[in-house]
Amino acid sequence: MNRFSARRVLVFLGRISLLDRIAFAILALFAAGRVAAALGHAPPLASFLAFLCFVAVVYLCVRLAPAVRQRLLWRLRNRLIVAYVFMATVPVALLLTMVGITAYMLELQIGAHLLTDDLQGHISTLAADTDAIVAAISLEPGVQPDPAVPSTAPAVEDPVLSRPAVASVIAAAQKRWPDLHAYVNHGQQLVRARGGEQFAGLAEFRSRLWFASAQSLAVNGGRATVLVIAPVTTPLLDSLPSKLGPIRLTLLDPAPPNSVATLSVEGNRYVTGASVGSTRRSLAPAAYWFDMRVNGVATLEAFRADLGAEATKRPVMAQFSLRLSAVNKDLLTSVGAWGPVLVDLLLLAGAIFLVLEMAALATGIVLARTITGSVADLYDATRHIRRGDFTHRVHIHRRDQIGALGESFNEMTSSISDLIEEQRRRQRLEHEIAIAREVQQQLFPHSFPSLPGLELAAVCRPARVVSGDYYDFFPLGRTRVGIVLADISGKGIFAALLMASLQAMLRSSAAADADCGTAEVVRRVSSQLYRSTSEDRYATLFYAVYDSEAKTLTYTNAGHLAPLLIADGRVQPLDQGGMVVGVFDDSRYTETTLHVPTGSLLVAFSDGLTEPENVYGEEFGIERLRAEILRQRDFPAARLAENLVLAVEQWAGMAEQSDDITVVVARMG
Repeated sequence: MNRFSARRVLVFLGRISLLDRIAFAILALFAAGRVAAALGHAPPLASFLAFLCFVAVVYLCVRLAPAVRQRLLWRLRNRLIVAYVFMATVPVALLLTMVGITAYMLELQIGAHLLTDDLQGHISTLAADTDAIVAAISLEPGVQPDPAVPSTAPAVEDPVLSRPAVASVIAAAQKRWPDLHAYVNHGQQLVRARGGEQFAGLAEFRSRLWFASAQSLAVNGGRATVLVIAPVTTPLLDSLPSKLGPIRLTLLDPAPPNSVATLSVEGNRYVTGASVGSTRRSLAPAAYWFDMRVNGVATLEAFRADLGAEATKRPVMAQFSLRLSAVNKDLLTSVGAWGPVLVDLLLLAGAIFLVLEMAALATGIVLARTITGSVADLYDATRHIRRGDFTHRVHIHRRDQIGALGESFNEMTSSISDLIEEQRRRQRLEHEIAIAREVQQQLFPHSFPSLPGLELAAVCRPARVVSGDYYDFFPLGRTRVGIVLADISGKGIFAALLMASLQAMLRSSAAADADCGTAEVVRRVSSQLYRSTSEDRYATLFYAVYDSEAKTLTYTNAGHLAPLLIADGRVQPLDQGGMVVGVFDDSRYTETTLHVPTGSLLVAFSDGLTEPENVYGEEFGIERLRAEILRQRDFPAARLAENLVLAVEQWAGMAEQSDDITVVVARMG
C-alpha cells in the first residue's frame, strides 16, 4: 500500500492549521520558481518569494521543534550523544571550519598577490619603455596635439614614430616585447582616468588583453598622448617567476540582455570574453600528505584602450593554482629566523589542543559509562521485579542523583506488595464497572421506532467504561416519536447511575401524558432530578417530538449544545428551551414547533464531539462539524453518525478520549 496516498495527504492537511498550510504552499511555490528559473523563465517577485520561503522555513522549524525534540531525546543515550555533539563536536567542527576557511582565504590572497606582483613587474617595465619613447618623441618637431578622434576611427601609427631617434627606442623596447605597438594621439581616456598622470596597467584593445601604458606630453598647440601596448601572451604567462601553477586570464564582457550564464562583479553582470592561459606551468609534487593544491580566482582591473572619450573599466578574471608547501616556504623565508619558531608554536598549540580533546573524550566516555551503567542496573532490577522477585535491591555506587534514583527504586520495591494488593482491589472495581456497563447498555434502545419517512441512528463512545451521555428513541402514539439526548454532569459510575434515573424519569413523564408538550416533560424531569440528587448534580437535555403526519418537530433544549437542523439548504441551531435540568425545583421551559419539509436532517450531539483538540491545541469546533454534516448530509443516517465520530478522531489523533462522544441523527420526511 502506498504510504503517500492522496487520502493521507488530505487527512494531514485537514489536521494542520491554516498557517501551516500557507507555509507549505509558500515552499511549493518557491520550489516551482526555482525549477522555472533553471529552465530559463525567471518568476516574478523572486526575491520577495525567497524571503517568504525563509520565513516559512523558520516558522515550520519552530512548529516541528517540540515533536522532533520529544522523539529524538527520549532515550538517554541519544541525550548524551546530543550533549556531546553540542558541547564538543560542534564547537570543534566550527573552529576547524573557520580555521580552514581562513587558511584558504589567506592562501588565495597570497596567490593573488604573487600573480599581481608578477604582472606588475611587466607593467613597470612597459611604463619605463613608455617613458623612453615619450622622451624621444618630445625631442622631435611637428608632433600634433590630440584631436577629437571618434570611437570608430582606426588606430594608425604617426609618422613621427618612424623617425630614426624614436624608431631606435621602439626597436630596443621590442627586443623585450616583440609585439609592442606605439601610437601617438591615442589613449587620452586612459590618462584622463589617472587624472592626467601616466597610466600603466592592463587594458582591453581590440577585444584582446594587453599591457598598456599611456602618457601625455606638452607640444605646440596643446598636449599629445602616447599609447604603448604589448599583448599578454601564453609565453609571457609561462615565464612569470612566482611558484604559481597554471594561470589563465579572461576578459569579462558586459552581459547582453536575457543571458543565462553570467558572472556578477561589483553588482554588474558579465560573460566571459577573450582568454589567454599558460601551457607550461605546473605544480610541484606534494611535499606531505596534507600539502594540498589550492585553486583560486581573483578579479583584476583593466581599462578599455580603444578609441573613445571615456575610459571604461573591464574586469579580468584571473584563475591560478598553487601548492601550499611552495608558497608557504617563500612566505616563511620572508619572515626570517622567526619563521621556524612560528611553525613550532603552531604545532605545539595543535598538539595541546589534540591532548585536551582526547582528555575531554575520555572524560565523556567515563561519565557516559557511569550513567548508562547505573541505568543498566535499574533495568536489571526491573527484570527481577517482572519475574516476581521483590527482594532484589539496586546496589548504590555513588551518592549522586543516579544513586538517589536507585534508593527510590529500592523504596518502591519494598512497598510492591501494597501496590499489588491495590491492583487487585482495582481489578475488582473494574469488574464491577464492567457489570455496570453491561447494565447500562441495556438501557440504550436496541431497536428504533419505525415511522414512514423517518430514519434514526445513534452512536455513543464512552470516555470510560461507562458513559454519562444518554440518548433514547421511544414511540408516542401512531405518528409521533420522542428523541432524547442528555449529558450528565461528571463521569464514571455516578454519572451512569444518574443517567439510568434520568431515563426512567423521562420515559415515565412522557408516557404518563402522551399529549403534553416537550416543555412540560422537561419541567417534570428537572423537578424530579432536583429532589432526588445533590445540589452539584445536573444534566443538559434536548427533548424533541417528531410528528410524521403533521411534518412538525417540537423541541425543548435545556442547556444542551444546540442540535443542527438542515432543511431547505439552511442550517438552523435548535437552542430554545431553558436552563439545565436538576438545578432548581421550579424551573420553567419553553417549547418550539418547526415545520420540517421532506429530507430534513436533525443532528444532535454531546460536547465530546466538538471539544477534542489536535496536536496544536485547536478544537474541532462547531464550524468544522457543520461543514462535515453539510458535506455528508446525503449519506444514510447510520453512516453519517459514524463518519462524524471518525472525523473527530482523525482530527484529534487521540489515543484516549477525554469526554463521552454521542451523536444522534434523524432524517425526517
